[in-house]
Amino acid sequence: MTKRQQQQNLSQSRDGGYTIIESLVAMIVVSVLMIAIAPVMAFSVATRVQARRTELATQAARTYIDALRTGAIASPTPGPAGKGFPIQVSKTNVADADAPTNSSNLYPLDMDGGGFSPTSSTDFYVQGAWRNPSNPPDPTKTGYELMVRVYRADSFASGVTLKQNPKDEKKQSVVGSGLGDRTMPVVEMTTQIPRTTGETSSYESFCARLKGAKGCQ
Repeated sequence: MTKRQQQQNLSQSRDGGYTIIESLVAMIVVSVLMIAIAPVMAFSVATRVQARRTELATQAARTYIDALRTGAIASPTPGPAGKGFPIQVSKTNVADADAPTNSSNLYPLDMDGGGFSPTSSTDFYVQGAWRNPSNPPDPTKTGYELMVRVYRADSFASGVTLKQNPKDEKKQSVVGSGLGDRTMPVVEMTTQIPRTTGETSSYESFCARLKGAKGCQ
């Protein structure tokens, strides 16, 4: 083998070595970058999941409120398990209502179209609580203040204990809440429900409830 051939073979060997080293360095750089951005990617996915869950829970709350306003849920007496009328709250603030201890009188809503499942994280139970200072026997004839809390269906799975004073706890948020807290409601809101039965107009019943019988005059 001539000296020229030996030099060519040595050059090719060196080129091959540099290629392997460069590949290893590139792999290390990519690995470091992936490790660095993995938490950000996971946080982004979790935030999108929670944002979608909050959106569905808001829709569930509005569906429940609309059902009460239209009289679709009309009786103050609890119906079949899971489909009860809102419970009465005797406290000054309807938002002080205690968290439910079970799902027997809550309103189930299927939000994913696959049928309601108590183990689903996309189906919900809705808790309703009403308050009227006059304590009418049938609040549908006078109207009432309503508090709605929406819980994930799997919040009532075995081993999960709901926080009993949600109003005193830090509320869930879309940013920073990750995949959410099953012991807390996803959404909580209050509203006014006008009378759905009786002869008094909704406006008159609303004024009488908030300002007294002469409040509308």
